[in-house]
Amino acid sequence: MDHLRYSGLSCETQRAAFLDIVLADPLVREALAGARRLALPDWLVVSGVLYNSVWNHLAGKPSGYGIKDVDLFYFDDTDLSYEAEDRVIAGAAPVFAGLPLPVEIRNQARVHLWYPRKFGQPCPRYTNASESVGYFASKTHAVGLRFDADGQPDLVAPFGLDDIFSFRITPNKMMDNQRTHEAKGSRAKANWPEISVLPW
Repeated sequence: MDHLRYSGLSCETQRAAFLDIVLADPLVREALAGARRLALPDWLVVSGVLYNSVWNHLAGKPSGYGIKDVDLFYFDDTDLSYEAEDRVIAGAAPVFAGLPLPVEIRNQARVHLWYPRKFGQPCPRYTNASESVGYFASKTHAVGLRFDADGQPDLVAPFGLDDIFSFRITPNKMMDNQRTHEAKGSRAKANWPEISVLPW
């Protein structure tokens, strides 16, 4: 099937295809441009806006289809207060005012402080933004993108890209996230029927 044309190909081929697709997508381009202007420490645009944009391209759907928001991570362990993160969120609002979707900004240095209260289980104390991507409920979702100091794309994909190009949602058992894996899998399948969701 044509939407699976990159499935099973080499890591290098998949990386090149991934970057070609997402950097040509207007929503992703605008999100990355805004994040770059903000220049938050160790910033990373992650997850849905990236892999969903690949699925939209390969399945012939419009830019932004099925995407709820843009997730922007950063890492700043100099101030772990809620107030500091809130100031960043407020300061970013004008930068993303023209984006058609909300931008969810989270300091990955402080996730371990609120995660247990929200989800009822502990969370590691991350040491950088990229590390947190490896703990997403599904390996498929573990992808992030930023520009380095030279303006070159820096792709974070700890489990590779084959799940994305295979339209396959694979559980990540680094944490007990079965409910999240299943809920996101069901939602994705409703938008992209081509998807298969592997059981927890």
